[in-house]
Amino acid sequence: VDPDQDDKATEIKLLSFKRPHMRAFHCSWICFFTAFFIWFAIAPLLPEVKETLGLSKQQVWTSNICSVAGTIFMRFVNGPLCDKYGARILMGAMLFLASIPCALTGLVQNSAQLCVLRFFIGLGGSTFVMCQYWSSRMFTKEVAGTANAIVGGWGNLGGGVTQLIMGSVLFPLFKTGMSAEQAWRTVCIVPAVVGMTLGILVTKISDDAPKGNYSEMKKNGTMPEVSAAASFRTGTLNVNTWLLFIQYACCFGVELTMNNAAASYFKSTFELTTESAAAIASIFGWMNLFARGLGGFFSDKLNSKMGMRGRLIVQTICLVAEGVLVFVFANTPQLWAAILVMV
Repeated sequence: VDPDQDDKATEIKLLSFKRPHMRAFHCSWICFFTAFFIWFAIAPLLPEVKETLGLSKQQVWTSNICSVAGTIFMRFVNGPLCDKYGARILMGAMLFLASIPCALTGLVQNSAQLCVLRFFIGLGGSTFVMCQYWSSRMFTKEVAGTANAIVGGWGNLGGGVTQLIMGSVLFPLFKTGMSAEQAWRTVCIVPAVVGMTLGILVTKISDDAPKGNYSEMKKNGTMPEVSAAASFRTGTLNVNTWLLFIQYACCFGVELTMNNAAASYFKSTFELTTESAAAIASIFGWMNLFARGLGGFFSDKLNSKMGMRGRLIVQTICLVAEGVLVFVFANTPQLWAAILVMV
């Protein structure tokens, strides 16, 4: 650890689960992974939902927008709250709260209800804030890029795993004992139970910071009281915040679109079954297993040689490449080629 940086860890020991640093590291990505499991549980099932409820393509896309809107709102709120209360409590609370509407998915009867449901499920996507804040709180600036990239990437992996588990494993499994409609109305209870359980557990087994939990640190005088409103005001008045906001909107916007629509796209465009389309769509999410980690690694490497300009160069290259490949993907008529470009 580095005593000059609040006892933050100077190295990442992936095979360790020891408190406080590595316990928080693993809790952050596992919770974020579970949040994605909840958030996108219905995505591979949307073709079935669309058929059952008689929805148009526009209504399905509107529900996708609502699921993102809930996330955007809570991300703005959770940032300042993390400064005041720490990531641990907020992470557990968001997981638990997002699990409730997820469990109620089977009650949806029309487009309006689907939109409302997905808005509140989307609150779970705000766990990204806690994931990154928690990791940054535990690791020094020299390895923060790699640490944040790994927890963010492994957490985002949930988007791909969800496509596979919900669309290609659990949905067919449930369908063996009931109709397709009953299956999609019932299966979302699984991620809801997982999310509720983990939401409670994470608050009991982890720490807010290297020196303990925020409540204890404030009592001991080792941490000053922070105003959430002042923290929010400081962040919003910084022009760099908005530059990163725009860049992240472009980057994560592509990811959200793919996670929400890939299964439906592959099913309708290439006439696949729901199970096959979900399995193929899951490949996109699986790339997070290594892609984000590599981005953080290269960012740290160039940062050590060129400072912040090095990180900006890595980010620019990744954003431009992603934009070009989105255009290529949209105009690829063959299934194998579309999969290759998606990867």
